[in-house]
Amino acid sequence: MDEAKQNRRVLYTYLKKEYGGKRALELLHENNENLFGPHGLAYCLGEKNLEFFCLYFLQDTFVPKPNNTNRNLAPVHLEIWHELQKMFIEDLWDKEEFILPRGIAKSTIINKALTCYLHCYKKSIYTIVIGKKDSDAAQFISDTRKMLENPFIVKAFGVLIDRKFGVLNKQEIVLGNRTKIQAFSSGSSVRGTTFGSVDGISRPSTIILDDISSEDDILNDHAKEKILNKFYKEIAESGDAAVIRDGVKIKSASKFLVIGTPLAPIDFINSIAMDVTFKVLHRRVVDFDVDKYFDNNKYWQHYKTLLFNDKIDKEDKDIMLKKYYTKYKSEMVFPTIWEKYECDILAQKFFSKRTAFMQELMCDCQNVGNKWFKSIRTQSTEDIEAHIFNKTMLQCDPASAVNDKADSSAIAVGSICNANGFTYIRRGILVKLGFMDLCKKIIELIKLYKDITHVSIEKNLYMGTDVLKIQELMALDDEFKNRKITFLNKMQKTNKDEKIATIIDAVNTGQIIFNENDTKFIEQIQDFSGQKFTVHDDAIDTVAQFTIDIKEIKVIQNFKIEWV
Repeated sequence: MDEAKQNRRVLYTYLKKEYGGKRALELLHENNENLFGPHGLAYCLGEKNLEFFCLYFLQDTFVPKPNNTNRNLAPVHLEIWHELQKMFIEDLWDKEEFILPRGIAKSTIINKALTCYLHCYKKSIYTIVIGKKDSDAAQFISDTRKMLENPFIVKAFGVLIDRKFGVLNKQEIVLGNRTKIQAFSSGSSVRGTTFGSVDGISRPSTIILDDISSEDDILNDHAKEKILNKFYKEIAESGDAAVIRDGVKIKSASKFLVIGTPLAPIDFINSIAMDVTFKVLHRRVVDFDVDKYFDNNKYWQHYKTLLFNDKIDKEDKDIMLKKYYTKYKSEMVFPTIWEKYECDILAQKFFSKRTAFMQELMCDCQNVGNKWFKSIRTQSTEDIEAHIFNKTMLQCDPASAVNDKADSSAIAVGSICNANGFTYIRRGILVKLGFMDLCKKIIELIKLYKDITHVSIEKNLYMGTDVLKIQELMALDDEFKNRKITFLNKMQKTNKDEKIATIIDAVNTGQIIFNENDTKFIEQIQDFSGQKFTVHDDAIDTVAQFTIDIKEIKVIQNFKIEWV
């Protein structure tokens, strides 16, 4: 089918979706002389339908043709356009975040395509796009310029980019229709940025942040806080509020788009995802548990064995891997989000660089690292309590916040067994309690476990006021008149990963035993993949600290003297 016929076919297809088959044919007939020209039928339909705009006006970018190497679009790309349609054309919300895998063409599908649409129709007077580096900003401007200069847009909208009537450089484009597109690097300031034209002064009406985080932004809590502060105190304030008159919206609020792939559990991307003012679309390269899938597929396990066989020459190995995959492809192929992602290439990335695979392709930083604890031994309460213990301590790591996404206060009641020397975490609980309720919970557990002689509470949060309050409440309780409880209250400054690493073998070999009823506590330990890749480490940190503090308890042996 030649290009002209294909264009008519696309136009009819989307007219039919918009108006029905009968009306679509009528419109084609009525506008036969101006289907694709200035303010023609395609122009009018494109304003109402972003997907049509992209597939017709930007067809050289998105449609496979004999003279290009474009891939077929995937359902996820159309899904993204539908989201943008609701946000920008139907004006249903003002903020959205797209968390998407590397290589999904998110910058082209969202930033460039959307910017072209908004400025062809003057839906955005001033758009700013913020990338990671200056080179990213320059690339965006260059690519967007080429898209706006393509013949399908020029035919319908005229020449939008002309140095005689506007501005064109590496950072900005001022179009002939008196709108402006400007790109910044994340290190640049956008505070107070405006666009002045004959229509007046405009603040940015569309603000797009595209993968603005780098590894430097997740090095520590200060770095993470810095980039968040830049967004909320500077970038978020650069937009404008909606204008409402007599209950009618006459101007929409500035629209914010955040696009990216997360780098750490609590980085910029994941922090924005927790912002209730943002709608979030989160997609992964495959929609299943990759660890379980590859572990349970014998063909992929054999493929992995070949991949890591260092006795085979690399060139020969590549041939062997390709032949093996081709032979058993029907048993090994799995669905991916886009045809670009080939199963054997994905598998090689997973087997050789799992951390990068989980971060960049699964958009998952919570399960990204290798699990530190492969096996956790549990026993029932009855079996645990049947042992005789010579040391018992309550360990607590307090947390102040009580909302769903905050850390929990972790409490462990642990003992050392006389007979085998094993450590038993008799109770392990995660609770979200305020100061007073936490103090009362600790007292409740001390009462329940009569053999507790020591209580160790991390000092970092309450600076000892919790210990004083617990002691004050205990002094008022007759049950504690004949019990001596020693309190340990120390600041914790040691590296968590180093501390937790000291108990890996003890947990994995079953020398530290947990109560089978403490499922949340155990599950959090099983999820631990190192501090960088784990959102909550309260449980395992408390257990590790317990193993350190319990050593401070000295057991005094009783001697019986017999006179002869």
